[in-house]
Amino acid sequence: MKFIILAGKAVTLFAWGVMLYNLVAPVEGNIGLLLTILLAITVVMHSLQVLIFHTLFKSLLPLNKADYLQVLLFGVFSLLDYRQQVLASEKS
Repeated sequence: MKFIILAGKAVTLFAWGVMLYNLVAPVEGNIGLLLTILLAITVVMHSLQVLIFHTLFKSLLPLNKADYLQVLLFGVFSLLDYRQQVLASEKS
């Protein structure tokens, strides 16, 4: 599971890079427009995931700004990582 989370984070980081690069040097045609729309959707969805993260994990783990930033950047892959941390702490 750890490999899947790491691979997902790498793909997500690459996608962020492509979408942000499109803002600096826009791609011609429909692809550029699609990348801009995908960036907006990604920002909205990851912001909702930060809200979910705060609601679910604030009572289970000590959280700082870096934790929220990770969820904003990596979305569900960070949520899965923190979920594993909670499950591991409950077993001990």
